[in-house]
Amino acid sequence: MEPGQPREAREPGPGAETAAVPRWEEAKTFYDNLAPKKKPKSPKPQNAVTIAVSSRALFRMEEEQRIYTEQGVEEYVRYQLEHENEPFSPGPAFPFVKALEAVNKRLRELYPESEDVFDIVLMTNNHAQVGVRLINSINHYDLFIERFCMTGGNSPICYLKAYHTNLYLSADAEKVREAIDEGIAAATIFSPSRDVVVSQSQLRVAFDGDAVLFSDESERIVKAHGLDRFFEHEKTHENKPLAQGPLKGFLEALGRLQKKFYSKGLRLECPIRTYLVTARSAASSGARALKTLRSWGLETDEALFLAGAPKGPLLEKIRPHIFFDDQMFHVTGAQEMGTVAAHVPYGVAQTPRRALPAKQAPAAQ
Repeated sequence: MEPGQPREAREPGPGAETAAVPRWEEAKTFYDNLAPKKKPKSPKPQNAVTIAVSSRALFRMEEEQRIYTEQGVEEYVRYQLEHENEPFSPGPAFPFVKALEAVNKRLRELYPESEDVFDIVLMTNNHAQVGVRLINSINHYDLFIERFCMTGGNSPICYLKAYHTNLYLSADAEKVREAIDEGIAAATIFSPSRDVVVSQSQLRVAFDGDAVLFSDESERIVKAHGLDRFFEHEKTHENKPLAQGPLKGFLEALGRLQKKFYSKGLRLECPIRTYLVTARSAASSGARALKTLRSWGLETDEALFLAGAPKGPLLEKIRPHIFFDDQMFHVTGAQEMGTVAAHVPYGVAQTPRRALPAKQAPAAQ
């Protein structure tokens, strides 16, 4: 056997006849894995379900936030440039975004040509120079986020409609209020007090009912006249649908994507699951909520009526990627039990406006 002779041509040993081809196949797989992975094409915004996320929602930026607040924008930008090769740690919206991408993977397997998928936009008022660190962080975690909007200190809210935004998540409560005032589904997202493992294969989204999916009509009656009058009102108007709330459109978008799995016979294996988690009582006021959803052609996979009981313990069992509520009392309770919770500043519960926790002082997004 000559030196340098190809392995296949050498004297075969035991089992070599069948082992030669697999060796080449293993080598090809190895080098294929080293090659850059082809990412899917970005959908047209008008065809997709667009989720706009601020940089402080997607990543943890507490130290950067402190520098911005204490030392100003120039020092903030300098710090970001000096650390641009250090990826940010995942923030409260990170597991939610990963779950969106898991759903997209399933959708593209079933509908390769469809653009009806989630499209994630990074929406931030950061200076464009900070974008390098954000891009490096996104690539580090292998996220598929191709659309950026960096406004250099100006509010990004005016761009949300141009991006056909279905949901905006931010750590800046004022920006969220601006978005709600513009008629865009939005919420201020908070990190949980402790880490809880969430599903990596099924997106789970939990909604409060009144002032989130529905209008605040019923909450206004409770505030003005008390619970007894509220129960009477709900019974009288049981067959009259409630007006829509700020996140009704987002539930509608989730339902549309769910039906794409249902049409393939995958209802039980659907990678999207939705929950109604409401303080309403089932017997006295639950029917109107369910009939309202039915009148819209919508549903949630689970409906949980707590009759005023705390929501945190139940959410701990559900382990949603995000829970939306209009009252900070319930948001805080969810946080304490390890749930990523988002405050929807809409309705009578916001009058007067509630003070935010100190750790949520607004600054660069």
